[in-house]
Amino acid sequence: MQDDPKTLVSTDWLANHLKDPDLRILDASMPPIGSTGVDVRAEYEAGHIEGARFFDIDDVSDHRSDLPHMVPPVEKFMSRVRQMGVGDGHQIVVYDSQGLFSAARVWWLFKLMGQDNIAVLDGGLPKWRAEGHPVVTTPPVIRDRHMFVQRRDDMVKDVTEVSHASKLRDYAIIDARGADRFKGAVPEPREGIRAGHIPNSRNVPYTDLLNDDKTMKDPETLRAIFEEAGVDLSKPAITTCGSGVTAAILCLAMERFGKTDHALYDGSWTEWGAFPTVPIATGEA
Repeated sequence: MQDDPKTLVSTDWLANHLKDPDLRILDASMPPIGSTGVDVRAEYEAGHIEGARFFDIDDVSDHRSDLPHMVPPVEKFMSRVRQMGVGDGHQIVVYDSQGLFSAARVWWLFKLMGQDNIAVLDGGLPKWRAEGHPVVTTPPVIRDRHMFVQRRDDMVKDVTEVSHASKLRDYAIIDARGADRFKGAVPEPREGIRAGHIPNSRNVPYTDLLNDDKTMKDPETLRAIFEEAGVDLSKPAITTCGSGVTAAILCLAMERFGKTDHALYDGSWTEWGAFPTVPIATGEA
């Protein structure tokens, strides 16, 4: 793969840059979808890449909302990353324990906050471990560092904006959930959420974008997958999923093949499926 410190870097790239003074590594692991009893912070403490800080996606979120891990207020984001010793001038690499899952959400969140020097570790912690690279249990040494944040409002959409886009068809709305959930063929994992998808959206399951080792496929293949799913790449894109996590994988994939006019529907299906006044569609797109 081609390493890009603004999108995706390989385990070899990280190993070669591990001692760089301005490198900051974030462990953004979340439990797998549908799992219970998984303590990802304890797993981090039991073994992480040297220097990695634990980025708690649920903590660094908007607790005023009833929806899960919504974008935090700017002030809260700035405060939390400062406490991690992450700031201006740092090259950030974010990984997770599933290969490529929740790390993309943190990549997108930093981009939303105006920070471009961040990349996802391709294949994440499983690939790092499989290749024999070391993990440590010692916590990183934190030094305070200021971060200037300038939120890019064009990168996030709310339910009203997505509803308009669905009706007007002026955006390509792309759903990262599995095909059965998209079609409404299986119940939603969250109680009280209707099954189906946003009308006029297309389905690109995030798992289709990954190789068997959970690395991301090459840019040309990624583009072809979107096109084969019926996505009109000439339109700006809005990504969605269950709760705004795997939608970010679609954003990362589009960045990899050069499409930069994308936004993420933060409430995603957890909000849309519970909203009684918005329509749903079932079956194929």
